[in-house]
Amino acid sequence: MIIIVTLIAIFNIMTSLDTTTAPGKASPTPQPTDRRVSSQSLLGKEGRVIIEHDGHQYLLRQTHAGKLILTK
Repeated sequence: MIIIVTLIAIFNIMTSLDTTTAPGKASPTPQPTDRRVSSQSLLGKEGRVIIEHDGHQYLLRQTHAGKLILTK
């Protein structure tokens, strides 16, 4: 029982010290070097655009309330 508690404590310490992101994963917060595109230029006057990614098509559209919705 003591060994399990000790291992859990060590695991918690190790994971709290890991501030790196996984390889190939983007940081969840915007970075100054991130590419920026205005939604107006992306969606055009129609307010919608089809995005092709990895062989699939996704529809990005703006709602009447001004929100963005991405659907497959």
